[in-house]
Amino acid sequence: MTSLLHSPWIDSEVRGRVACLTLNRPKALNALSLDMVRAITDALLRWQDDPVVLAVVVRGMGKEGPFGAFCAGGDIRFFHQAALAGDPALDDFFTEEYALNHLIHTYHKPYIALMDGIVMGGGMGISQGASLRLVTERTVMAMPETNIGLFPDVGGGYFLSRTAGHLGEYLALTGRVLKGSEAVMAGLADAYVDSARLTRLWDSLGDTPFESGEAVQRWCETFASSPELPRHPWPSAELDTAFALPTVADVVYHLEAADSTWAKDTAAVLRQRSPLMLHVVLEQIRRARHMSLADDLRMERDLVRHCFHTRHLQRSGASSETVEGIRALAVDKDHAPRWSPQRVEDVTPPQWQPFFDSPWPVSAHPLRHLGQ
Repeated sequence: MTSLLHSPWIDSEVRGRVACLTLNRPKALNALSLDMVRAITDALLRWQDDPVVLAVVVRGMGKEGPFGAFCAGGDIRFFHQAALAGDPALDDFFTEEYALNHLIHTYHKPYIALMDGIVMGGGMGISQGASLRLVTERTVMAMPETNIGLFPDVGGGYFLSRTAGHLGEYLALTGRVLKGSEAVMAGLADAYVDSARLTRLWDSLGDTPFESGEAVQRWCETFASSPELPRHPWPSAELDTAFALPTVADVVYHLEAADSTWAKDTAAVLRQRSPLMLHVVLEQIRRARHMSLADDLRMERDLVRHCFHTRHLQRSGASSETVEGIRALAVDKDHAPRWSPQRVEDVTPPQWQPFFDSPWPVSAHPLRHLGQ
């Protein structure tokens, strides 16, 4: 296999007329590093102008199942280390990752994502913009960022806000995990494939005489099957009522006062998340619902800068909400983050509203060229 790329964790090859991209960092569940982001970007830009390549197909690799995990997100241990060290590579990571997300959403050729296994955070960023999103019975999908004091980035504001009703607010605030069939129901996947068929699909890409990119996509669609859909994965009417309320406190109070098990369980989950970031996330989703993808990604680039450098609260590095959340989940693993403020009731507008003030003038924004 000859690689075009510059990462030990990315494999690429052109099979026949299909470019095949494999995330191959199994010990980290294919979590994205800066060099992986750069390698994927480099490959896609090369293939976009290559007349031989009709379409791109992306998968993960690992020990379990045919393809292991797709991608568990960004490398949060790197985020933690870089934030503490003041490493400028942290800024580079988010700027280049979000630019890659935009490239995938606007790619000129079919881009097909085989979303087997874990698909979270950054994994959603390199799959939600696909022209065909295939999931399996092994798919475990989520945007769980509020659990680490972050927000659903990588275009999460854009694609979550476009789900039905107020499902986007629910998924963004709680980080609820979806199975493959649930992802199809939520509109975050296009079709379901039995994982046992994925290897045959992948192996067939180099042997099938495709005449166009659309033919590649149609061929991949022939492997889809009809999953047994859950009858009521979430109570839509109850969900819409709760998550349409104007503030996080209103949502939590409403859920805690309700009689259903779903409502009380959901309220308990929200009580565990970062109170500060819940307020940020609710506003993010509601703003993004009326934004273009490029504008949403620029907003998210502003937000993530504030997450690690929360200057209006005189907090950065170890004192930032995000670094504390990562510490509790992935570094010390005590699962006891010291959120500040500690309760949703204690968060004030002057604490969360400045997250939406851009640190850069329009002419100097790191993502100013997106969408132009």
